[in-house]
Amino acid sequence: MSDLHNLSVKVLASLLQTKEVSAVEVATRFLARMGGNPHNAFLDIDSEVTLAQAQASDAKLADGTAGPLEGVPVAHKDVFVTRDFATTAGSKILSGYRSPFDATVVQRLRTAGMVTLGKLNCDEFAMGSANENSAYGPVQNPWDTARVPGGSSGGSAAAVAAGLAPAATGTDTGGSIRQPASFCGITGIKPTYGRASRYGMIAYASSLDQAGPMARSAEDCALLLSAMCGADLDRDSTSLDMPSEDFAASLNNSLEGLRIGIPKEFFGEGLAPDVRAAVDGALREYEKLGAKLVPISLPRTELSIPVYYIIAPAEASSNLSRFDGVKFGHRAKDFTDLVDMYKKTRAEGFGNEVKRRIMTGAYVLSHGYYDAYYLQAQKVRRMIADDFQNAFKACDLIAGPVAPSVAWKFGENANDPVADYLADIFTLPASLAGLPGMSVPAGFGSQGMPVGLQLIGNYFKEAQLLNAAHRLQQATDFHLRMPQGI
Repeated sequence: MSDLHNLSVKVLASLLQTKEVSAVEVATRFLARMGGNPHNAFLDIDSEVTLAQAQASDAKLADGTAGPLEGVPVAHKDVFVTRDFATTAGSKILSGYRSPFDATVVQRLRTAGMVTLGKLNCDEFAMGSANENSAYGPVQNPWDTARVPGGSSGGSAAAVAAGLAPAATGTDTGGSIRQPASFCGITGIKPTYGRASRYGMIAYASSLDQAGPMARSAEDCALLLSAMCGADLDRDSTSLDMPSEDFAASLNNSLEGLRIGIPKEFFGEGLAPDVRAAVDGALREYEKLGAKLVPISLPRTELSIPVYYIIAPAEASSNLSRFDGVKFGHRAKDFTDLVDMYKKTRAEGFGNEVKRRIMTGAYVLSHGYYDAYYLQAQKVRRMIADDFQNAFKACDLIAGPVAPSVAWKFGENANDPVADYLADIFTLPASLAGLPGMSVPAGFGSQGMPVGLQLIGNYFKEAQLLNAAHRLQQATDFHLRMPQGI
């Protein structure tokens, strides 16, 4: 089949189960499309490993032991450690590193039968909003190669949008699944913090990092999320003691009477008119489907940026202290003593944005500043979470833009890193509160670039979010549109 790369995860799984196509045939098709690494989306590809996994899937499909997603290809963001592929987190300091084990998310998707296509480019240690911070070059947005794909899961979003993979894993610390999904016109969901195991996911900010799936549709994301989630108490202390859930089971529920909260803080000055127009159009579709729009307020939205950029760098400065050249990764060649080796290794191995956040984190945790900055940020974080709980008294889920604008051109914010930080204004609050959130294609801006609608649910309401997204996608075709030439 020449159009295998256009098919959804659900359709591919069905074709594989009925043996209308083989796992090797599907894998071969995607490997051919990945040749030359379009858009610089991949950091490691090994066709032998991929085809061996596909052959194993065909054997299981033949003997009746196949998993629910047997033979369906997936690609992983390069912050998930993998035995069969290198893991660099987009950094020179981990160049060539190979893990002795698979991350839990990777392992669970393999147990479900998925075949790994390779590792995907990302901002270094997941720090960035544009995928311009990768040590291995930026990822190009398939809709316009002069524009960023969003970050940090830009490689994941670009790969799905360009038909290089039917689905991908991503991580979301402050919006790094939702924002690139919006910029590339695909669907992505960040589940409730603790729903998916962080074991084997290279840490940026431990109290914020969460894994999630990225695919064309909410239905495909539901299938992957069901396989990814579940308790991992022995290996991840932040894992929730909750079993996995069949998130696809309630995808066709009625939206009649659903209360969708519209926060006034998400629609003020700074929101681009073309983004607002697309989001308003999606909200009108929800009204047609029987939902009711309810005005709400999230009064501390603006504080989410300073709070996040205190807490996340603070945790990063601690998490990244392990990359010192002693046990693994890059080590400086010329040094005089242990301290000199530490300094030179980290200076050579880390990029500018990582260094910036490490220094910021070390500063806010230092004696004399911990109480003034870090402790205060944690208090405001609690208040932001309380704002959401107050809002959910009046609504069932919250909707708004994912980002203030469509994807910008490369280099536009090169001399102003704060401009990138400000682009996270709408995604940071849900991350700080640990709530599930997702991006759903909602249309296109005046420049022909995709616009995403953000949906935020209360804790453990992923099924409700996915159903709302699915019903919108049944009424629109934005998620089916592909970049020109794909």
